[in-house]
Amino acid sequence: MTIGLFDEADPRRGHESTLEIIELGERLGFDSAWVRHRHLQYGVSSPVAVLAAASQRTSRIELGTAVIPLGWENPLRLAEDLATVDILSGGRLNPGVSVGPPFHYDRIKDALYPGTAEAEDFSHQRVRRLLDFVRGEPATDFHGTEGFEVFSDRVQPHSPGLGSRMWYGGGSLRSARWAGEHAMNFLTSSVVKAEESEDFAEIQLSHVREFRAHHPDGDRARVSQGLVVIPTDSASSEQRAKYKEYADKRTPRTTTPQGPARMMFAPDLVGSSAEIAERLYDHAAFREIDEVAFALPFTFEHEDYVQILTDIATRLGPELGWRPRS
Repeated sequence: MTIGLFDEADPRRGHESTLEIIELGERLGFDSAWVRHRHLQYGVSSPVAVLAAASQRTSRIELGTAVIPLGWENPLRLAEDLATVDILSGGRLNPGVSVGPPFHYDRIKDALYPGTAEAEDFSHQRVRRLLDFVRGEPATDFHGTEGFEVFSDRVQPHSPGLGSRMWYGGGSLRSARWAGEHAMNFLTSSVVKAEESEDFAEIQLSHVREFRAHHPDGDRARVSQGLVVIPTDSASSEQRAKYKEYADKRTPRTTTPQGPARMMFAPDLVGSSAEIAERLYDHAAFREIDEVAFALPFTFEHEDYVQILTDIATRLGPELGWRPRS
């Protein structure tokens, strides 16, 4: 999972790096590659466009968004884009979404929704609209022919399998429950609300269980756990020092709930693959899931990501019982 950072003076280089990382992931045998989402920042602002490009440079690896904040999107238009990329990729798209008002909404609402900012609905209903459109529910009461134009009453193109590959990214019990009730897949966040505990692993585990308890597939429902891991097996001494400094700066926020919303952050796991595997096997939520999305740190260099991904694929993965796909 990558945020796809770029330099404002040379944005193409950063986007190209992201595409190269996805291509490397396919060569290394990863099951999927996920793109984070940032607006009015120097990270990927249009993951659907980036993954459309990635779909033409890869042939097997699944491509996901983690996550598209729907507060910035029109669900009908997004459904068209997602279906189009899914068709182009041969059915490999895994769209992850979330809801809520856009970050810094008071500062951008007049640019994003001039005249309608106060009327916008940022509830789960926005996800429900997207799901209905993706799953082929009617978007209008009209279909047929007018002159030379042929009209459909549902979003086109329609990609039949896409509806079962929709993910919801959540960090609360309410989000987990809603995702389960609406038969979505669930991305457990690396940032969660401290509702019933102040232990991150216990909180994540409660979300996994709440989701599956309300999903029609029960324990077979798909959950992906979000974590930051940085294996150092093949890292240089300079890289190891940088990785340690990065984790040390972020550690204080992982020890107690942060802010009025009482958010808990996952600790970064840095060390040899054997050491990381041992810590993961001790992680209450990890023991209950089958899929993990390992997030690449935000601020590293391209060569650092190559080293980290290579170690995950060749060292950490096998330690966890995973084998690369060919």
